[in-house]
Amino acid sequence: MSRIGKNPVTVPEGVTVDVKDNVITVKGKLGELTQEYSDVTVKVEDNDVIVERSSDFKDHRAKHGLYRALVHNMIEGVSTGWTKQLELVGVGYRASNQGQRLDLALGFSHNIVLDIAPEVKVETISEKGKNPIVKLTSHDKQLVGQVAAKIRGFRKPEPYKGKGVRFVGEQIRRKAGKSA
Repeated sequence: MSRIGKNPVTVPEGVTVDVKDNVITVKGKLGELTQEYSDVTVKVEDNDVIVERSSDFKDHRAKHGLYRALVHNMIEGVSTGWTKQLELVGVGYRASNQGQRLDLALGFSHNIVLDIAPEVKVETISEKGKNPIVKLTSHDKQLVGQVAAKIRGFRKPEPYKGKGVRFVGEQIRRKAGKSA
């Protein structure tokens, strides 16, 4: 039995879960999310969502835990939301936003202008003496992670000086430079 898959997902107040035709729909105060599923059965009982599998095939075992985790992330997203924070480490690295348009100065000859999806809220925090921070918030965990990975991909942290775009709290393995 899957350790994650056998745990029921509790549905908080203000969140509704509908299961029809292999599609799960979760509605809450922050938005609505849908997810298709296969090879498992999903039931809603007494403010709990239960995911069960029909057999012990490897594919069914894998999907058992997967769909339980996806449903849990959807319920948490529409009730509390997901946040990722990126820190820009480097001399002259700046970030600013006008609405959903993010403007990044990352040491290239030109600024990178990125249009962010409307489901993701963008906020930039610039304080004197501290590294600029880009804060991404949404009800969709997958979308927030994808946008954060795209921003981080413009200038990944390098191991010698540690410059680049990193997640807040991320530890970068540093290397010693050349010894003369």
